[in-house]
Amino acid sequence: MSHDRVREFFDAFVEAFRTFDGGVIASRYLPPYLAFHAPGSVQVFATGADIAAYFQRIVTDYHGRGCRSCRYEDLAVVPLGRDCVLATVTWELLAQDRSVISVWRESYNLCLVDGGLRVFASTDHAE
Repeated sequence: MSHDRVREFFDAFVEAFRTFDGGVIASRYLPPYLAFHAPGSVQVFATGADIAAYFQRIVTDYHGRGCRSCRYEDLAVVPLGRDCVLATVTWELLAQDRSVISVWRESYNLCLVDGGLRVFASTDHAE
């Protein structure tokens, strides 16, 4: 799988994030979805509706803290066979004036499903 295809996935993710709609963001995930958070907690979301509700809580909180968009940098891609990759990015949440509110690094297990990349697991990097 090409680095460009993974970059396109994250570019589309940034656009989806701008909607602040958990359902739009969740459409990029494949249930069941496993999220490992930096403090050591793990969450499993069994359905698309569960994933959408999870992301809606997140983006509502981000928006309340003044976030209006996001961007990523430092994309690293490790192929995992023909249809899967491990992709790692550094995320920045941005205020209206494009100042940085928050930064973290996260890795995603992505697989090709029905012609598109979807996330089935993610890991926040502990600092």
